[in-house]
Amino acid sequence: MSATWYECKVKYRKTDDTGTQKVTTEPYLVDALSYTEAESRITEEMSAYISEEFKITNIKVANYAEIHPFENSDRWFKSKVSLLAYDEESGKERKTNMYILLQANDIKEAFDNTTAVMKNTMGDYTIPAISESPIMDVFPYFSGEETETEQLEKFNALKASKPEKAEWKEEMDTEEFVVESEQVSLEA
Repeated sequence: MSATWYECKVKYRKTDDTGTQKVTTEPYLVDALSYTEAESRITEEMSAYISEEFKITNIKVANYAEIHPFENSDRWFKSKVSLLAYDEESGKERKTNMYILLQANDIKEAFDNTTAVMKNTMGDYTIPAISESPIMDVFPYFSGEETETEQLEKFNALKASKPEKAEWKEEMDTEEFVVESEQVSLEA
């Protein structure tokens, strides 16, 4: 069974440089088989980073066809790629859009990385838009039996692999599922 990427919004108190606490909500991506597993995984992942309580305010299926990490890059960018195909019945050119999430340091590097990801594509394509994504981090699924080095290699192998392109239906682009959950820190 294939896993799906879920966008999870996490709300928590963050202390800024001046020592002032403010409430912030940040989106993260997790690889999971269901909404329930996505909630469980994001709770587990965020517990390692946030010692105080936090809430998962929203979980929805992310509409990314592919996720590509790149080394020495610190930000995530969303590239819209239009695949071009000729429809022989109507005699017109048809565009199918897909979204790729990839790491880069700036827009130019994001364009270069998108081009690198698409270099082995058989058909024609255009890149009509690239924008910085609000995604803070991506948590792929690991079985738990891998070492940290193996996990990093497996995650970096995502960019080398050529996963099947998902055909996104309009319903999936707008499908949203809201989950309220609260993480409580236990003190002895």
